[in-house]
Amino acid sequence: MAEMTGFLGSETLAFIDLETTGGNAIHDRITEIGIRFWRDGEKVGEWQTLLNPEQRISPFIEQLTGINNAMVADAPRFSEIADALLEQLDGAIFVAHNARFDYGFIKAEFRRLGRLFTAKVLCTVKLSRRLYPEHRRHNMDALIARHQLPAVERHRAMGDVSAMLAFFEHVIAEKGGSAVEEAARKLLKHASVPPNLSPDILSTLPECAGVYRFYGENDVLLYVGKSTNILQRVASHFSGDHGSHKAMKISQSLQRVEWTETAGELGALLLELKQIKTLAPLYNRRSRPAKKLVSIQLAENASGYLQAQLVRELEPHRLGDYFGLFRNKSEAERALKGIAAKNDLCNQMLGLEPVREGPCFQRTLGRCKGACEGREDVVRYNLRMQIAFHNLRLKTWPWAGPVALIEHNSVRQKIDILVIYNWVHVATLHDESELAELSLRGQSVAFDLDSYKLVVKALTGPEKHRWRVIELPTPSAPDILMPHSFT
Repeated sequence: MAEMTGFLGSETLAFIDLETTGGNAIHDRITEIGIRFWRDGEKVGEWQTLLNPEQRISPFIEQLTGINNAMVADAPRFSEIADALLEQLDGAIFVAHNARFDYGFIKAEFRRLGRLFTAKVLCTVKLSRRLYPEHRRHNMDALIARHQLPAVERHRAMGDVSAMLAFFEHVIAEKGGSAVEEAARKLLKHASVPPNLSPDILSTLPECAGVYRFYGENDVLLYVGKSTNILQRVASHFSGDHGSHKAMKISQSLQRVEWTETAGELGALLLELKQIKTLAPLYNRRSRPAKKLVSIQLAENASGYLQAQLVRELEPHRLGDYFGLFRNKSEAERALKGIAAKNDLCNQMLGLEPVREGPCFQRTLGRCKGACEGREDVVRYNLRMQIAFHNLRLKTWPWAGPVALIEHNSVRQKIDILVIYNWVHVATLHDESELAELSLRGQSVAFDLDSYKLVVKALTGPEKHRWRVIELPTPSAPDILMPHSFT
């Protein structure tokens, strides 16, 4: 190969491949490392080792890689070769095929040792995409077949390194050193962008509040997120080192990014929740809707004692009569048990035991003052119940009808008018003139725990005075359909 100039002639490239026990850098471990060093058109060394992963290799991985548990039983642990590996990679550019995978595993191994590893990273998947944009597939098998590269022992570290370096040298011969150098330089500047995205994606993202959406193959929605700065938040996804298995899966699958700008953070939060619950992205779990929320209501029994009852049919105009919102019955019962233990309340009165003659279980332990046997003063017991449940009381809607919250971004000249009724986000408008034409007739919106918390905090919290609130006409019964079962 002809003598290289510029970047390719002065830098040492470390072509590296790992074999691992699985695809999760948090839980899985490295079983083999292979490195071949290249500078100025020549191979200048190599380094290879098996590693004891300190965990069992599954039969599937054994069959895939040919590395079995017996082969690594006496191999060194990563901690034993960490210093030697650092010495080998010192000053070199870390080159790998789907580099975020290999780089993420190396960083994770050093992190377990309480050490930091960083390097300049060049991904040959991205290099192939940049130099051969007319092709759809850029995995190693596709490259070997497309460029007629020599056959290697696939899924062994040095075999895959040989294929990767053969591709790199083939590209230099076919495209020329200058073209490869230019592409590599650009990729090193955009090393944090996943391989299936355009390297210029970050330059297109806005620096404002809004919601972003990640799509995978076949336009599958992978993830919905929000931020007060879409560019910074999306860039932070790309610059991570696969701190979780979910992050790694998203990065490997990501094909396209979309976004919607909002005027401020509340609009972004509410839009994010709405899209998570209606579009059901693959990797959003926390904010998916409960099938039916459960709350607690206090009502006097025949003896005048307040009893707790679980309720699933809530009336939106009576929210102040309910205590707590729980995603299921079990969650509500756990809350009741905590209240009973902390306040010496009666299990029977809290619905944790069937009402019967004789003391409740708390009473036998000396943790109930006798309401179950009629021994505690009714007024005193009811007062203790009200105090115990006070912090769980839901907020009554303080207006007669819907209100419009105005969120304005003067820099980008954007306005969001968030229409809220009974703590439910009903609609978002973008011009105050639209309020006059707003009709809530036929609207069907479900009460949602997450948006309830957001709106309550916005309208009753420390920053409530920053909102300009416009009261809207009170709708008549048919004008808005507020469900009695909350989700």
